[in-house]
Amino acid sequence: MRLKRFLLRYYPPGIILEYERGGYLRTKSIDLLDLTPETNTDELVSEIRQSEPLITESRAEQVKELVLRLQQKQSQQDHHRFCFCKELKAHILPLTNIAFDKSGSRFITGSYDRTCRVWDTASGAELHTLEGHRNVVYAIAFNNPYGDKIATGSFDKTCKLWCAETGKCFHTFCGHRAEIVCLAFNPQSTLVATGSMDATAKLWDVESGEEVATLTGHTVDVLSLCFNTVGNHLVTGSFDYTVAIWDVASKRRVHTLIGHMGEISNVQFNWDCSLIASGSTDKTCKICFSPQGSRVLTASSDKTARLWDVQSGACLQILEGHTDEIFSCTFNYEGDTIITGSKDNTCRIWY
Repeated sequence: MRLKRFLLRYYPPGIILEYERGGYLRTKSIDLLDLTPETNTDELVSEIRQSEPLITESRAEQVKELVLRLQQKQSQQDHHRFCFCKELKAHILPLTNIAFDKSGSRFITGSYDRTCRVWDTASGAELHTLEGHRNVVYAIAFNNPYGDKIATGSFDKTCKLWCAETGKCFHTFCGHRAEIVCLAFNPQSTLVATGSMDATAKLWDVESGEEVATLTGHTVDVLSLCFNTVGNHLVTGSFDYTVAIWDVASKRRVHTLIGHMGEISNVQFNWDCSLIASGSTDKTCKICFSPQGSRVLTASSDKTARLWDVQSGACLQILEGHTDEIFSCTFNYEGDTIITGSKDNTCRIWY
């Protein structure tokens, strides 16, 4: 095995190792979930070296610098207020979803025009148009933290895997019996999960393009799903008013969360997986945790997005300007930029 490079993961804190084995490029993560600004870095690096053979003595100082950067990030206070920056009329037909890459330098939009478009965040310039679906492109995602692949899910019942740099289509995943309305990569970028109006979720192998498993148990549409930060659990939300938690290894449902009085429209783990937020048509809405886990962003049919404090439940800020329902909202990886997508056929960038 030969170590190629390090990737830093701020939320949750960790270091991803990219290495070569048998001629193939592979990754593994060193999770530092107990890291605090007070952690002794020398002792921690020593522990990492003992448990991870890829970290040799020559790499120890580099690992220490990465740990210090993680500690500096943890010490930063989260008092950011967002200001409107620019509005993009991204597609001719209405938008369906939006997503950032890890750095926040690019974002993608899905649309009823059957395409996914890749954009430069700073300039607003279009970088690629991903074409090939035969119906609405409804669900989209980058494979963060790597950002070299994009997945798109469509009303044509397929999911496609694309190269984020060239726009080439690697695989088309076929198997759902109804529209695909949500999808997510696992943190290792080895699996894609898709949710469908056929009441199932499916797991797909990124490298081979083959179906790995079908998760059955919901009685109607699976509208939202999300992996936890380790990748061993998947949460799904359904129009049957329930949220299900699945063990990825065994492909079994381990918990069912009941309490909403309407269809579940959105579910998400926070960064340390201690909380799950769920949005519903019972007057709650589309939701998104900030990467730090201290804020929740909500989007609503009242044409606004709102920023909330997780601990107190207080509304910290209202983002106004859209002229129709906001159906999608997301933070960038740093948590200092927001994009909102609306039925008014625009997306707005907030810094």
